[in-house]
Amino acid sequence: MNRTIRKIHLWLGLTCGLIASFSGLTGSLYVWQPELSAFLNPDLLQVEDFGNLDDRTIMETTASLVAIHGDSINSMFLPYREQQTISITFNNGKTSYYHPETHAYLGKKSASIRFFENLLVLHRTLGIPTFGKYIVGTSAIIFFLFLLTSGFYIWATSYRNNLKEGFTIQWKGKRKKINFDLHKTFGAYFMVPLLIMALSGSYFTYNSYYKSALGLFDGKRDSTGLEAPRPWAHGDSPRLLDYLSKTNESYALRAIHFPKNGTDHYRLRYIKERFITSGLRRTKEVELDANGHVTVVSDFRTDPNSNRMATQFYPIHIGEMAGTIGRILVFVSGLVPLLLFLTGLNIYRNKKRRKTGKKNGMQNSPQSQLHHIPTLGPENRGGEDQLRLFSGNKQRDA
Repeated sequence: MNRTIRKIHLWLGLTCGLIASFSGLTGSLYVWQPELSAFLNPDLLQVEDFGNLDDRTIMETTASLVAIHGDSINSMFLPYREQQTISITFNNGKTSYYHPETHAYLGKKSASIRFFENLLVLHRTLGIPTFGKYIVGTSAIIFFLFLLTSGFYIWATSYRNNLKEGFTIQWKGKRKKINFDLHKTFGAYFMVPLLIMALSGSYFTYNSYYKSALGLFDGKRDSTGLEAPRPWAHGDSPRLLDYLSKTNESYALRAIHFPKNGTDHYRLRYIKERFITSGLRRTKEVELDANGHVTVVSDFRTDPNSNRMATQFYPIHIGEMAGTIGRILVFVSGLVPLLLFLTGLNIYRNKKRRKTGKKNGMQNSPQSQLHHIPTLGPENRGGEDQLRLFSGNKQRDA
């Protein structure tokens, strides 16, 4: 049993562990994306005295930009996280940034913003279209179901009578010993954070299965406070502009996704807090059809427990739920799979060398050489007779 578990841990570590290392490294870099993007793009993302702007001003600017650019808009992103400006992604794929108060054009998407967007794609899909997300999601499930648990089993059975040794690195030991201690110690210290990160990360691939499982926690849904579908009273006036003229005291509008055809819906996404905060993530999503009917798709205040819990996977996965400390923990934890992979690879190579050395030592020992002395076959019997005759003559001469 113990031997089988060690084999499973070894081969999963050399395969699935490599993918987990890449995902962890890219995820660690992305943790600080808001701060790095804002620092590298102050002209595009930052606004002086942004804190003095009220939400009504931002909504008025949004409505004005919608009126100006009309049907050429694919989506709009209002101030959220590191972005204090308003960005518009057009149907031709280009993105432009605008001042949230003056409507002034600020510029186009920079190389550093595109870098972090591509980094997120690599983190979630390895850059492989269609199937990449399933490779990453499945490896995350294998990572927390088998690789981490088998590693913990090996660690627990080895150090159950001496836990202190299991958490200790002997820095004055030989290089192989230090390598082994790094592997077993960091695996033990970071097992729980890595379990949480892998579990929450696989949600983004298999969210429908997660929500089905979370449905076990659902009670009776309370529809109090949901907006019922209703037509607008302004006849043929622009429905979206009418909706943007409303202020929402509970949520802040953060994104608008425009319909791709005449029968599609506008999709409006709201957030409780525009910028990064600790705690639960509270969201709302609304659909607006071509006839001006409004449907609230989700609202944290009235959603079933499964939706509320699913909304928290992102802040948990990236550490924001626990504030700055949580983000630091995720940053460090994301580097640990790479450390475990490299140290585990060294352990494997050292074992292979040791086995090869023992095998070569056995073959070169005097005992093994005796077994390799060639015997004389019938074709060499003449030589054997000559050897015996020579020995007999030597004895007589003595």
